[in-house]
Amino acid sequence: MDIETLKSRLTKAKLIIGNISDTLGKFFQENEPAPVGAIAFDLDFYSSTKDSLKILLAAEKYLMPRIFCYFDDTLGTEMELYNDFTGQRLAINEFNNERQDIKLGVPYYLANLGISDAWWHQIWIAHIFNHSLYNKFVGGGQRQLPLSG
Repeated sequence: MDIETLKSRLTKAKLIIGNISDTLGKFFQENEPAPVGAIAFDLDFYSSTKDSLKILLAAEKYLMPRIFCYFDDTLGTEMELYNDFTGQRLAINEFNNERQDIKLGVPYYLANLGISDAWWHQIWIAHIFNHSLYNKFVGGGQRQLPLSG
């Protein structure tokens, strides 16, 4: 990769290169980003995915209460044969088993959209249950019918 050429093409994004276990710990303090609402986990391995999931443990001000997560290596082909006990899926399962306040799960609503592309099977949602905004109603309009006597 030509790092300098890539950096020269970035207008708003910032390129951070390094082992995720080294760069994640200081990422929020050094960059002060807006709250994270979506993450693309393109890390290929169990170990790097395991380390990267620590991003979901950041201070609340850096996270939305629900975060869309894309995991590129959760489906695979007939050669990879990923399952819940290997690679990214194993890292996700271990993360879920280790925590009660944050869980990653698939968003079943995508099944209702009639999308046949594989990518929607690679979308997960991180629910941060202890986030102060988690129970804030996000729907629009009045959703209750008035009681009439």
